[in-house]
Amino acid sequence: TADICVCAFLPVACLAVERCMCTMQTGTQMTKLKGKKKGLVRFFYLDEHKSCIRWRPSRKHDKAKITIDSIHEVCEGKKSEIFQRYADSCFDPNCCFSIYHGDHVESLDLVSTNGDEARTWITGLKYLMAGISDEDSLAKRQRKRDQYPLLCHYGQTFSEADKNGDGNLSLGEVLQLLHKLNVNLPRQKVREMFKKADTDDNQGSLAFEEFCTFYKMMSTRRGLYLIMLSYSNNKEFMDLNDLVRFMENEQKMAGVTREYCLEIVSQFEPCSQNLQNMVLGIDGFTNYMRSPAGDIFKPDHHRVHQDMTQPLCNYFIASSHNTYLTGDQLLSESRVDMYAYVLQAGCRCVEVDCWDGPDGEPIVHHGYTLTSKILFKDVIETVNKYAFTKNQYPVILSIENHCTVPQQKKMAEYLLEVLQDKVDLSTVNMNEFRKLPSPELLKGKVLVKVKPYFFINVLWGVVSIIKQNHFGFTQQWHKIFQHGSHSISWLSVCLNLCVFWSAAYMTSWQVSSLNESIVNQIMALKPAQLVRLNQRQLLRVYPSNYRVDSSNFNPQPFWNAGCHMVALNYQTEGRMLELNRAKFSTNGNCGYLLKPRCMNKGFFNPTLEDPLPGQSKTQLVLKIISGQQLPKPKDSMLGDRGEIIDPFVEVEIIGLPIDCCKQQTRVVDDNGFNPMWEESLVFTLHMTQIALVRFQVWDHDPIGQNFIGQRTIAFVSMMPGYRHVYLEGMEEASIFVHVAVNDITGKVGLSTGLSFALPALLSLKTKAWIFLTAMKACLVFCHIACTPNCIKTSESAPTPAPSAAPVPTPGPAPS
Repeated sequence: TADICVCAFLPVACLAVERCMCTMQTGTQMTKLKGKKKGLVRFFYLDEHKSCIRWRPSRKHDKAKITIDSIHEVCEGKKSEIFQRYADSCFDPNCCFSIYHGDHVESLDLVSTNGDEARTWITGLKYLMAGISDEDSLAKRQRKRDQYPLLCHYGQTFSEADKNGDGNLSLGEVLQLLHKLNVNLPRQKVREMFKKADTDDNQGSLAFEEFCTFYKMMSTRRGLYLIMLSYSNNKEFMDLNDLVRFMENEQKMAGVTREYCLEIVSQFEPCSQNLQNMVLGIDGFTNYMRSPAGDIFKPDHHRVHQDMTQPLCNYFIASSHNTYLTGDQLLSESRVDMYAYVLQAGCRCVEVDCWDGPDGEPIVHHGYTLTSKILFKDVIETVNKYAFTKNQYPVILSIENHCTVPQQKKMAEYLLEVLQDKVDLSTVNMNEFRKLPSPELLKGKVLVKVKPYFFINVLWGVVSIIKQNHFGFTQQWHKIFQHGSHSISWLSVCLNLCVFWSAAYMTSWQVSSLNESIVNQIMALKPAQLVRLNQRQLLRVYPSNYRVDSSNFNPQPFWNAGCHMVALNYQTEGRMLELNRAKFSTNGNCGYLLKPRCMNKGFFNPTLEDPLPGQSKTQLVLKIISGQQLPKPKDSMLGDRGEIIDPFVEVEIIGLPIDCCKQQTRVVDDNGFNPMWEESLVFTLHMTQIALVRFQVWDHDPIGQNFIGQRTIAFVSMMPGYRHVYLEGMEEASIFVHVAVNDITGKVGLSTGLSFALPALLSLKTKAWIFLTAMKACLVFCHIACTPNCIKTSESAPTPAPSAAPVPTPGPAPS
């Protein structure tokens, strides 16, 4: 909405917007609210590059800033959680506004001295946000190479390199800039290129246009140049026929036409002479290969493309643990903003830990700790606001209920009053199918999963009532609510309002939620039976209570066993959350991912050396060619003054145990700008449908190695041919690779002695122990031993967006 409003406003008010920019750069004194303490008066201003908001004084010094591209939303008035703590204040709402920013959607809450100042900042920030959102990181790569000097690492533009401000760069200034750019070219080579680019009357220095020429000399990609020569018969350009052959032979695209290649030349070729002749030179070819068309990620996977009409138990579901926390589980802050963050990040199952609060208001926090408390009502209102802003697939509320009956009744009231039709499933007809509904069937719905702690017989109490009285949802709710029954929890009534709508399916709507330790024991003893269980009921796995630092377990083993909701701490960045992002990115990041067919039907044991007997294996050949603009480690002690990095690339396969492995390239000394490896790494995979491919770049050091960056991609989302792998969170840093996939015929043979009758999963002794440690596990073991139905929850999904004009499609890519 910010984009639309600002763009419509620009034609009639450009001068007004410029005045906003000028005022913001001049600076404004405002009050910054922080917790329950008295507000802090600070001087806020927009930096000269219009890239971030800064303030002073501050103990953070240079870190006291918010970048414009990290801002999610600017809200007028006193709407944030912080403002609510100042409810008794006399702040004029016209002077108040909040800036939501960062990975965890924190709020900067400001009060200006008058309404005009607040309006100026709100308008200016929305204008800047609109400008940035119209040009995302992928689109930026399409800029002509003549503009590359303006995109160098750490914001080192031409003007910043010009130390004396004379509009020219001396040889010394160029050398200093190259060092900061991680380039370690021989000094004599730099002199030669400098002299060749220095063509005006002012000898001994480079003006901006001359520096662009110098930069292009330095950055011409040898690997791309050789590819161009090989397909153009050693010409300095590729004609349309050359392009067609390149697309079909290397990029594995089918149906490439001359018209399609004409569009490529028109869009990416910067040279007017080449445009006139309709050919693609090295600059145009570089532009094209660095555009989204040359990215390793399959473009169709940026949107929902899978079948979303299968039962819920056939999908993986992106899930969060302790969603409300911003840090550890002992002292950190609880924030409703975290629900907005994870929901917009694609998470579809959020956790709500509910406890009795003062004044009859249920609260959410981590029990028996010093974490701060937030209102349950605020959580539900936030879920209602953000649940479906990015997609319409259903959201599951995993409620951990510690409340007494009166406050459970309050919780049920809020769920119904705030969510309204989002929890009404009366229109869903399940009489035709004796299975869970599909994501497509449950679009826009919020589903409630409850863990009753005080009422162990709550579930079966509700079941028996509904069985005796074949009333509809709304009728049954009013009947129970009006009678004020105390034999069941009010919240569980609301749960059943959302889930148990037909007595015929009572036993098939149960969700089990188990600790990681318990599931690990199950997988060690009976992995195939766990997979079989997950074919019939939903299972949620959550982190151990010993993870007080909110660390995350490795989710891959649980995905291998078909566990649906593998809950991670979204507030804790790192390897495990990166794997989670990569997995769910492969279906438009909608939070639902179709499991491989072998996990949804029949026998499958993920721990076997040959888990899919009789099926061919897959060979992945990755040629790691080169790197581009690799930065120095983030935590480098010497910063820009540090040594040039010595990079190497490590590629890791993460999937079934038999497929997990890693390989790495050699180390390239003193080159982070354009290191060349030209090495091939070969991997054999038994099951590509569940595998992730992780690219990591490291800086080799005599005393160890420093992490530079990574990109993790689902195997099924990888494109074949020459591709760029852009490091996550880094605008220009990439590695250039060639991807080839081959089938390897495996031993063909029929497995024998497979029993599809499910035996008891564990011994009685083990069951008894698990029951004492976690009563939740009993349901799982009982279901496996007795072979009943089991599941509970629902979900829904949007129809894939219509594709744009037809373009050539890739041929047989990784599958």
